[in-house]
Amino acid sequence: MELVCLDLEGVLIPEIWIGVAEKTGIEALRATTRDIPDYDQLMRQRLKILDENGLGLPLIREVIDGLEPLDGAAAFLDWLRANFQLVILSDTFYDFAEPFMRKLGWPTLLCHRLECAADGRITDYKLRMKDHKKEAVVAFKTLNYTVIAAGDSYNDTSMLGAADHGFLFRAPDKVIAEFPQFSLAVTFDELKDRIREVSPRF
Repeated sequence: MELVCLDLEGVLIPEIWIGVAEKTGIEALRATTRDIPDYDQLMRQRLKILDENGLGLPLIREVIDGLEPLDGAAAFLDWLRANFQLVILSDTFYDFAEPFMRKLGWPTLLCHRLECAADGRITDYKLRMKDHKKEAVVAFKTLNYTVIAAGDSYNDTSMLGAADHGFLFRAPDKVIAEFPQFSLAVTFDELKDRIREVSPRF
């Protein structure tokens, strides 16, 4: 049995924090895991900026409500679900994800949680576990799944390495250069082709 694991932001939906940066004009919030490999460093930087500017969850949800999945993402997920088991492995937060999950047909999502004050300030974040994308893939493989994975950022590379077949999707040049062992796709049709190439069902 084959199982496909996908990253969320940058693969199926826009980068939420870039949307927040564009809404607020705070350029430092444009940083993502494409730029900063250390996720804790990145999140501490984000929370500090939000606190300094008096921003919280209500503003971020307002941004999210105005975003749509990437063109072709919903149809791609429909194709995957018709042919494979599917799990989204993301370093986003359940507090953010509900509008996108609704628009994508409620795929299974494994991610993290925020801690928020009554006034909506984000006070901390809680990882489900360290390097959870990789650990999920390792666990799925112990259940005798063949795992196919795709992602775009530094925080996806351990997941891709643990999978039976890992692909970079629309990754930035520096990630592609540092991880040449992973084949690249830049459209959903190309990613379908990569998956077909490694799947015995095609």
